[in-house]
Amino acid sequence: RSLVGSEMCIRDRLTLVAHNKAFDESCLKAVFRMYGMDYPDYDFRCTLQASRRAIKGLPDYRLHTVAAWCGYRLGQHHHALADAEACAWIARQII
Repeated sequence: RSLVGSEMCIRDRLTLVAHNKAFDESCLKAVFRMYGMDYPDYDFRCTLQASRRAIKGLPDYRLHTVAAWCGYRLGQHHHALADAEACAWIARQII
């Protein structure tokens, strides 16, 4: 029962944010398919796309480069929590 309530809350209120939305969304959709669940129409934002539009002249637009430009030091790149925090920091700056 609480899972359904949480799922409804996520579907109705939260925006998902990723740095390279295409990759993260494809993984999420694969998990939903694996469990035979319908994929909700999440509001999904991409900090990679947004940073390419908003920030000119970076040598690349990898997560740690954009995070540094936004003032965030990403110490443990490819650690899920650290990457999520960096992505949130970027989103607050440019989305």
